[in-house]
Amino acid sequence: MNFALHETLEVHELAAFKTICLTTAKTMRGLVSDPQLKEILQQDVEMTHIQLQELGTLLTKAIQ
Repeated sequence: MNFALHETLEVHELAAFKTICLTTAKTMRGLVSDPQLKEILQQDVEMTHIQLQELGTLLTKAIQ
């Protein structure tokens, strides 16, 4: 799979943004006391982790 340079950069930008989202969700999860909100944040952490793995796979394929 070959990506154009701008496509590779866009995937990299998405990965950087999702990393910030993951950090924020993990931090906020420790600060909230509402159980429902904690669960939502936990789900977000898990989904973002999966998304980052997928973006990492795309980036690995893009640079090969």
